[in-house]
Amino acid sequence: MTSRRDFIKGAVLAGVGGVVPGCCASAPRDPAGRGETALIPIVDTHQHMWDLGRFELPWTKDEKPLARNFLMSDYLEASSGLNVVKTVYMEVDVTPSQQVREAEHVVEMCRRDDNPMSGAVISGRPSSDGFRDYITAFKDTPEIKGVRRILQVGETPPGHCLGDKFVESVRLVGELGMSFDLCMRHGEIPDAAKLAAACPDTRLVLDHCGNAEVHSADRSKWRRDIAALAEKKNVVCKISGFIATAKKGEWKTEDLAPIIRHCYESFGPDRVVFGSDWPVCNLSASYKSWVGALKEVMKGEPEEHRRKLFHDNAIRVYRLG
Repeated sequence: MTSRRDFIKGAVLAGVGGVVPGCCASAPRDPAGRGETALIPIVDTHQHMWDLGRFELPWTKDEKPLARNFLMSDYLEASSGLNVVKTVYMEVDVTPSQQVREAEHVVEMCRRDDNPMSGAVISGRPSSDGFRDYITAFKDTPEIKGVRRILQVGETPPGHCLGDKFVESVRLVGELGMSFDLCMRHGEIPDAAKLAAACPDTRLVLDHCGNAEVHSADRSKWRRDIAALAEKKNVVCKISGFIATAKKGEWKTEDLAPIIRHCYESFGPDRVVFGSDWPVCNLSASYKSWVGALKEVMKGEPEEHRRKLFHDNAIRVYRLG
């Protein structure tokens, strides 16, 4: 049964160009201009958002286009007309001392009726001594769906996620009914497979297709590593983010297709989810052009499978029912 909050959120989305499933309003034309009718609702599993007056994001100093506020109002404008019905907030690597504040802020956002945010993956440091107390404090907070620790930074060298304390913490995440998002260098995907084997009862979500590089001349190792990781049934692949490796204005849909297709075919239609990675995607593509390209690549798939990618799998993986 649809909750009052979900109903109101749907109405808000309809007001910015979306379609509420089950309504009699006609579906909008696909704003990407692909000539298809945008009937399939979208759950965006990778929505960032930040207010630099509220939180410190040291990494934005090296990413000048992102060194400004990106608020919910900006997100609604960027995604308007695409029928985005729910989103999952993805942590933004705030200063560690602000992690609890970030979590509390997004929980409050999830509980409001004026936006589509329905769950959150919060920041955490699984290798830290305080991680158990930190994450256990959220065990009865249903809006908290998972945890992420970015692994593609200097303080997390190769193999960091395989340390004893890290593995123990990821197992705890699973015991609490949460998932763990992996954002890592593409050369370290085998570490993800080892972590998945060590934590069979925790659902792992590989962000950004393992950070494949759009213009790489040789993706043979990445292809092998993705195929091997897909053998771990507790791993889901997020079709997101990798477009940021392309140069703005210098990519075409056919440049993205081999990465999307390999992940889709390796993990299968039941273990892939869509994510925008907004606003980071803006470094190379607008929200609408990324969605349009993905729809173009997937247009030959049965509608049931496209619905799984854009909506159904996310509801299950992040427990958004």
